[in-house]
Amino acid sequence: MRRRLFLEHPAAGIVLAVFAWLVLVPCFDVPPRYLPALGRVIADAASVSSELWNSFLHTLVETVLGFVAGVAMGAGFGVLFSSSRFLERSVLPLFVALQSVPVIAFGAIVVIWFGNGILAKVAIALYLTFFPVSVATLRGLQMVDEKRVALFLSFGASRAQIFWRLALPTAMPSVVTGLKLGVSLSLIGAIVGEWFGDNVGLGVMLLQALYFEQVERVWALIVICGLLGALLYGLLALLERKYVWWRIV
Repeated sequence: MRRRLFLEHPAAGIVLAVFAWLVLVPCFDVPPRYLPALGRVIADAASVSSELWNSFLHTLVETVLGFVAGVAMGAGFGVLFSSSRFLERSVLPLFVALQSVPVIAFGAIVVIWFGNGILAKVAIALYLTFFPVSVATLRGLQMVDEKRVALFLSFGASRAQIFWRLALPTAMPSVVTGLKLGVSLSLIGAIVGEWFGDNVGLGVMLLQALYFEQVERVWALIVICGLLGALLYGLLALLERKYVWWRIV
């Protein structure tokens, strides 16, 4: 029973991965070029702990700002698409086409427009975030039962009341799914944006480590980026469990 409870815990996968890394790498004598020992990775991270912490905070701010802006934009367009079939058919395909543009190409254009400041990183994070949130919002609002809408109307409810008391609660489980996907993409956008020019950030450190072939630091940054993504995802999952506890079947 205890083993089963442990395996069902959200952190179980991380614990097992760390244990496997700690034990299997020295046991099978894996070359450091492919996967260095965990102790060496931790030691390298500790040697630049101050720089890592500053970069972590910098990337976190860019990610959160881009995510919030992307959520606002995506949710807004999702509501518009649900209320207008014409907009859904005419504008949504354009968004699909934009998402097929490689983020590297889009990032170069954004840097030309806004320079190498934080605004460019936020814009790239927004670019990757808004589409899944928009689609999730649209699909969630389309799940509203027309019979329930008719019931609300029969009691004299306004369109605003129907939206806030019926449509939005129905859509929220789908919206939260879009948010979970969007926050990971926002982190990717912030890191990629830092590759176009910056002095601090996890993306900057990762690019420098790749250039100088610092394998241990590359792995340290991979782990830190993964932990940051897991932290943001976990916060959304916690908010979902607390505030969006219902499920629409």
